[in-house]
Amino acid sequence: MKVTTDGCLFGAWCAEQARSMKHDVKNVLDIGTGTGLLSLMLAQECDAVIDAIEIDKTAAAQAKQNITHSPFANRIHIQCADILDCSFTKNYDVIISNPPFYEKELKSDNPDKNIAHHNDGLLLKDLLQIIKNNLSPYGKFCLLLPYKRKEETEKMIADAGLFISHTTLVCQSVNHGYFRMMICGGLIPEKTVSDEISICKEDNSYTDKFTELLKGFYLKL
Repeated sequence: MKVTTDGCLFGAWCAEQARSMKHDVKNVLDIGTGTGLLSLMLAQECDAVIDAIEIDKTAAAQAKQNITHSPFANRIHIQCADILDCSFTKNYDVIISNPPFYEKELKSDNPDKNIAHHNDGLLLKDLLQIIKNNLSPYGKFCLLLPYKRKEETEKMIADAGLFISHTTLVCQSVNHGYFRMMICGGLIPEKTVSDEISICKEDNSYTDKFTELLKGFYLKL
């Protein structure tokens, strides 16, 4: 599966959110782990045990392979399952997800892509309910979503009884508009921090802010 730049950015951002928490991060839930990228990035930055759920068998197998060849194999547990069918015996300090982006939009002829990119079986409102039911009282959730769904997403988060603490809007370059948003929140109301980040400069090199956030993860940056 393709590893995207915005996915890497989100992983680094999640790690930063986890580091900023006042309480120790002991348990993490990664919903829709794909290749395991986000779990691996978070495992690099904290000592938590990570439960990573992936519905697609091929992706789950690749995630297991990636985890096995990492230094964090004893702390990341990959489960091939539908999150809607999962029940957990513990609450999580951090829940992260890069969920399917598109609802009610044109689909491809590839069913695997439809699962990865469309809400086939997992709507955002269902994901938010899962987060609310499994988040520890002082825990945080992090989501990566399309910017075009900003108002809709903010309303759905509020309707779910969750609260946003940090929103970062993402541009592909300094010459582009927003195309992604990274949202962090929890069960307790907080003052919301809002900022933005561009991935590339005008000359297509990475911006200083992107470089600072990702330098601990990229081999050459």
